[in-house]
Amino acid sequence: MTAAAFGFSSINKSFRSKDGGDVIALHDVEFDVRHGEFVTVVGPSGCGKSTLLRILAGLETPSAGTVSMGGVPVSGPSRDIGVVFQAPVLLPWRTVLQNVLVPAQIQQRDMAGATAKAREYLDMVGLRGFETKYPGELSGGMQQRVGIARALVNDPKVLLMDEPFGALDAMTRETMNLELLRIKERSGTTIMLVTHSIPEAVFLGDRVVVMSPRPGRVTQIVDVDLPKPRPLDIINSDAFGAYVSGIRGNLQAVGGLD
Repeated sequence: MTAAAFGFSSINKSFRSKDGGDVIALHDVEFDVRHGEFVTVVGPSGCGKSTLLRILAGLETPSAGTVSMGGVPVSGPSRDIGVVFQAPVLLPWRTVLQNVLVPAQIQQRDMAGATAKAREYLDMVGLRGFETKYPGELSGGMQQRVGIARALVNDPKVLLMDEPFGALDAMTRETMNLELLRIKERSGTTIMLVTHSIPEAVFLGDRVVVMSPRPGRVTQIVDVDLPKPRPLDIINSDAFGAYVSGIRGNLQAVGGLD
């Protein structure tokens, strides 16, 4: 049997608070993600979604349990994993192309090949012609596109996205969701995206992992059987509404919604 793209096995995570007590962030989280799959993780604030993503990225270690990628335990950051955070964190003194090339420079890759790859991904995210612009000359949505291209420049096997469009206005967010599905189809990268938005989770995901309030645990995994490519107006369909209502009902049942 082929190993999953990545998987969580009995993941627990606790933090020591300032008063000396322990805060349990994650409890017994367990699920696998298949190669080429787009999985979204939804849950209330503070449920450990971002912590789970950081554990997979090798930026944090679990208190108990294991996380693996391709059957190999994750022991730290890897060029096989690209990460897009809510804020793109671009260097204002560097051009768009120079920002995308930061990971390649850090890893001392062949810069001629990396530059060609960076231009390819800038084209993929719709930023051809903006290579010499600076972050301050771009809209919020365009800056986040640069962040996505930067995360893809090393051809990662897995792309992790932590509320990547949370700071954008509603219309830009919808546009970016459509763009992300287009990028996913072109790149074939396995993606895990965490979000507070149930409709966003359903629109983007092949499966939606639903998490409870802290301590975060998986309460439901929903297979989203909606056609691809997904047009934006699918959000008005009865099938889409049924998925959203079902997940919202699950979150209400476990105290995840007011």
